[in-house]
This record gives sequence, C-alpha cells and structure tokens, in this order.
Amino acid sequence: MFRSFANINYRIWFAGALVSNIGGWMQATAQDWVVLTELTDNDAAAMGFTMALQFGPPLVLVSLTGWVADRFERRRILLATQTSLLLLAIAVGVLLLNDVMTLPMMFGFAAAFGVVNAFDAPARQAFVSDMVSSGDTSNAVALNSASFNLARMIGPAVGGLLIVAIGSGWVFIANAVTFLAMLVALLMLRTGQLAPRPKNRRTGGLAEGFRYVWGRSDLRVVFVTVFLIGAFGMNFPIFASTMALEFGAGADGYGILSSVLAIGSLAGALLAARRDRARVRVVIFAAGGFGIAAFVSAAMPTYVSYAVTLTFTGFMIVTLLTTANGYVQMTTAPALRGRVLALYMAVIMGSTPVGAPIAGWVADTFGPRSAIMLGGTAGFVACAIGAIWVFTSGRLHRAENSRFLMTLDETRPLDVIEADVVRRPEPVEFSDEAAVTTPIRTTKGDGSVR
Repeated sequence: MFRSFANINYRIWFAGALVSNIGGWMQATAQDWVVLTELTDNDAAAMGFTMALQFGPPLVLVSLTGWVADRFERRRILLATQTSLLLLAIAVGVLLLNDVMTLPMMFGFAAAFGVVNAFDAPARQAFVSDMVSSGDTSNAVALNSASFNLARMIGPAVGGLLIVAIGSGWVFIANAVTFLAMLVALLMLRTGQLAPRPKNRRTGGLAEGFRYVWGRSDLRVVFVTVFLIGAFGMNFPIFASTMALEFGAGADGYGILSSVLAIGSLAGALLAARRDRARVRVVIFAAGGFGIAAFVSAAMPTYVSYAVTLTFTGFMIVTLLTTANGYVQMTTAPALRGRVLALYMAVIMGSTPVGAPIAGWVADTFGPRSAIMLGGTAGFVACAIGAIWVFTSGRLHRAENSRFLMTLDETRPLDVIEADVVRRPEPVEFSDEAAVTTPIRTTKGDGSVR
C-alpha cells in the first residue's frame, strides 16, 4: 500500500503536501463561512458564485496551463504558484482583520486563487509521475489522494474551531504559513533523481491532447463521469453549510461535517492505494454508489444521522476521483500527460462554475436536500452512461477461466521508444521469459505439433 514511500523525493513531497493541504482546507472553510454569514445573509447563491469564480479559470485557461505543464520544469512552476497562493492568503487575511473586505473584493480574490490554481493543478498532478517509477504511479496518485483527504479530515474541523476562537482573518494567515512547508519540500527534492521528461516535438498544443482523449472511448467515459459528478455532486461546501444551518449548527458544526466527509474519503483513497492499477469499471460503479449515498443522506432527519451518511458519500466520491486520476495518468502517453491532465483538471474544476450556481439556487429555492438529490441524480446518469459504454464498446466478454463470469478489457500503458534516441538498445538474449511472451511452435518427427 505504501510502496511509493521507498522513494525519498516522494516522502519529502508527501510531508510538505500534507501540511499545506491542511492549511488549504482551513482556508476553504473560512472562505465559505465568510461569504455565507459575514458578507451575506446566508446567501447560498453568492457562495455558489464564489465557487464558480474560483474554479472557472482552469476551464478558461486550459489551453495555456497544459502547455506550460509540459513545456517548463514542473518544480519551478510549483515554486511560483505556491508562493503566489501564499501572498494571496496573506492579503485576504489582512483585509478581513481590518474589516474592509467586501463581497465584490472576495469575488476578485476567488478569481485570483482560481487563476493561480489553474497553473498549479496540472503541474502538481503530472509532477507525481516525475518522482516515482511508472509502476508506482497509480500508488503514488492514491497516496496523494489519501494525504489530501487526511488534510480534509483535519483542516475543516480546525478551521471551524479557529473561526469561532480567533476569527476568519487569522485562518487565512495560518494557511499562508502552511504554504512554507510545500515550498521547503520543493527546495529539498533531489532533482537528480527525478525522472527524465519525455520530449514531444510535435506541434498542436492542447488540440493534440484533446484529439488524444477524443480518440479513446474509455477516456471519454471517464471525462464525462467526472464532469457530471464535479458539476452537480461535488458542491459539498453548499450542501454541508446549508444543512448545518438547517440543523441549527454554527461554523464549528459545519467544519465537523466536512471532517466527517473526509473520514470516508480517506478510506476510499487508502483502498485505491491497495489496488495494483486503476480500472475504469471502478469509476462507473463508484458513480452509482455516490448516487445512492447522496439520496440516503438527503433523507436523514438529524444532524448526527446526516453526518454518518457523509462517510459513505466521501468514500464513493474519492474512490471515483482517485481511480479516474490514476487511470488517466497511467494510460496516457508520457509526452502528452501534462496536456491531458490539464484537460482533466479543467473538466473537474471547470465543471464547478456550471453546477455550483445551480446547486446554490436549488438550495435557496427548494432547500438543501433537493440540491443533494440533484447531485445524486448526476451520479446515476454517469453510471448509466458508463454501463452503456461497457455493453457497446466490445470490451466485455466471458472470462477465460470461468464459465459464468464476465470480464472487461482495460487499457494498458505502453512503453514508447522516442524516435530521437540515437543510441540503439543492446539486443536482448534469448531467455525463458522471452519464450513465454513469444511462443514458438515446433513439430515432432511424426508431424504433430508440440
């Protein structure tokens, strides 16, 4: 489960990312609560608009961010983006502490956070494969998700308590301090042990990445599933905050709900780390499971029962996202990985501007339970699309070792030799292993086949 920790660079990265992610979730909790209760009078639509501004830039800038992630050194990109996020957090904290923050100003900062994250996310996702071997990429992605969700379990609860104890402005300042952990980790990495970057001399930019995704039906299914869940199912700040208010809870109650959600999310990430590789069938099943969990949580009558169901919601959503991320990374040509991951991040983050305002409007008009059921419906639709693809793609067939079981052919990553390699590899001597992969048929003296 933890085989990626054998790599010292990954251990350093994991520690820095965990501290930084805890601060990020503290800030996210504070930002949502400030918009909902300090800058507006429980206006969920304004909260949805803030999320749209923050997650919209990855969609708008995808043609540039993917090219940057493939063209420039990813460690230097991350040093620049993490420093920028630190400075933005300090600015928001100072404005809140001086009581001069307004809703339009918060909208502007949300958009600024979004622009920086648009460059940070694809570089950060692709950088994981630079630190570990190709065989450990899926495990490293799953452990990254575990780190993210462990932080999600700690950060919102701490953030909610800090809002009550010292105020939301200081939460932003505290997050700025946690960015130092990631900056130190990036500076401590042993650059000589990072994997060499494959070069792609073909032109085409994002269009080439888009053609690659469009030419593979399995990736199209993954991207559509992620879009539907991201747009309508992953509006947890809206769901949890409005449900907390409905149950009469405050900022600390909202933070606890977010942490409970992360308990299930952490379990899903750790289970994904145990799998040898990511499979598209898991993405499809998890979408349906998320739909069921969403409808069950929407029917809960008390704060405690609603909190319990959030563990199952978190488990399903992180199983889906971690598997989808690992599948995209493992089965994408290395020279196009940055652009394909930029498209992936644009879909998952850019879907929020589509769904968050709708979810906020539904929560304001019909209540938060209706908004949650809207997300659950998106999960059922995504599962149905995946099931149709399974039965029509020609990949489903009877298992060779069982008469009654079916199996689904999965895409496997291929090692491609770059055309510009000058030195030819040494010839491989004949071995038993080669004989297994390339069977040789011979005949006996009587003409029978051995």
